[in-house]
Amino acid sequence: MSRLQTITSVSGGKTSAYLAANYPCDDLVFSLVRIEDQNCLFPDKKIRQLVEDRIQAPFIGTAEDDTIIYTLLDLEQFLGRNIHWVTGITFDKVISEKGGLLPNKHRRYCTTWLKIDPIFKYWQANYSEPVLMNIGYRANEMNRAKKLIQKKNEFGFCEYNTVVGIHETGRFKGKQKWESIPYYTPNFPLIQDGIFRDHIHEYWTNKSVRFAERNNCVGCFHRNPILLRHEFDKHPNKMQWFTKQEQQKSNKAIWRDDVSYSQIANMKSQLSLMDDMFSECDTGFCELN
Repeated sequence: MSRLQTITSVSGGKTSAYLAANYPCDDLVFSLVRIEDQNCLFPDKKIRQLVEDRIQAPFIGTAEDDTIIYTLLDLEQFLGRNIHWVTGITFDKVISEKGGLLPNKHRRYCTTWLKIDPIFKYWQANYSEPVLMNIGYRANEMNRAKKLIQKKNEFGFCEYNTVVGIHETGRFKGKQKWESIPYYTPNFPLIQDGIFRDHIHEYWTNKSVRFAERNNCVGCFHRNPILLRHEFDKHPNKMQWFTKQEQQKSNKAIWRDDVSYSQIANMKSQLSLMDDMFSECDTGFCELN
């Protein structure tokens, strides 16, 4: 059997960047989360155009920290190689067209359409066989790795359920035909080599790559409400976008089942925040498990 080609999914955080910098792979892929709110317009027009050229789609702004755009550009220079930028439909359309209710911890469909689907489609367009996918789980995240391993089929591959055509006959005639496609087997180099968070932070000290304080969506419902309140101060327009999504739905459609984002915005801000209080989504697939 020939060697599987290897893809590393880059999220824009330090962990997946460390993976890209220290473990050989055939391909690097980054999936950009876009939103349509002009109040969240990426401020640098020249860079905005560069991003549009990369993703071949309109780019107004991202639900993530704007620094992530510079992270990817810096990382390409640091690595001396291109990262393939992909994107799916905008977060706005994911909510209006794919889910009905807002995504939440129990129904996390945003990950599918914003991260997994664009990367799968990139693989589908560029590869004819399943690949080895480097996943940025650190040495203390064995439980997350085990959950992903349990999703592998009998041949050792993870599958993605996607539309492969239209039923031409039978009672489903005219409806979409779905199929589960095996396309990668997960690989966990950081677990294998005993790499923890402190190793990664030390590696990036004084390196020429800018990183956001935290990566992935600033208003992610996985984040602690105290941290989300902090994000209202740091990213007011983006957090207002998240708040508006709740306001545009019924009062039962909220990101979290314990508190609305309007209530979080009215909380007293906590000035002292420790990184260790909050989990970091930095796998490249955004809470893949």
